[in-house]
Amino acid sequence: MTLQPENWQETKKILVVLAHPDDPEFFCGATLARWARAGHQITYALLTCGDKGFNPATSPGMTPEKLCAIRRVEQNNAARVIGARAVHFLDREDGYVVADLNLRRDLVRVIRRETPDILVTCDPQNLFAMYGINHPDHRACGQATLDAVFPAANNVAYFPELLAEGFQPHMPKEVWCSLTNQPNVTIDVTEFWEIKMKAILEHKTQVQDVEKLIERMKSRRTEDSTDEAPRFEEKFRVVRYG
Repeated sequence: MTLQPENWQETKKILVVLAHPDDPEFFCGATLARWARAGHQITYALLTCGDKGFNPATSPGMTPEKLCAIRRVEQNNAARVIGARAVHFLDREDGYVVADLNLRRDLVRVIRRETPDILVTCDPQNLFAMYGINHPDHRACGQATLDAVFPAANNVAYFPELLAEGFQPHMPKEVWCSLTNQPNVTIDVTEFWEIKMKAILEHKTQVQDVEKLIERMKSRRTEDSTDEAPRFEEKFRVVRYG
């Protein structure tokens, strides 16, 4: 069954949980821009600062510590372009994210703190992406996030220490998994594609050749569109709880 996109009758609180800076923009930035301009409240929670995202051969003098600081700034700039209201980092080490109980607890804390109506993450079952092997951090992030949503986030018996911290159980009404090969919702984001691209280009440390990137992203237009009239979509696996 194909779900009807959105059908939201009131302003939603949207929490985006992904692994690295630039993941929100690359995976679903046009959809996020669409939601922000409709008045929805978007917050990012990123597991890492992406400190391993450089090549020492082409970035002499760069270190993980330097890159971490730069990428935090880039991500905040990109989030402003998208229209997100806040960016939080969970300070996991880039490349080493594991979907263990510690991460699950931290994500339950984030969900209970932010109390989102809508939670966006990525599909942990997607082993292969359009660029090759999907990053293990992406898969671990999606797995830990889904495990945090159910059964833990809304169950008082899970992580009772969070109750002592003041975080009451909470359940998002919908979970939207991006970067999926099993979509059941497709959003036409043509109107917001340029905003997505502008936000992506804020991640300057990750864009080595601007023109090449722009051409690569243009190639993602739908098969029924043309160079003169391109149309773009973003696809999700959506689970609805209420």
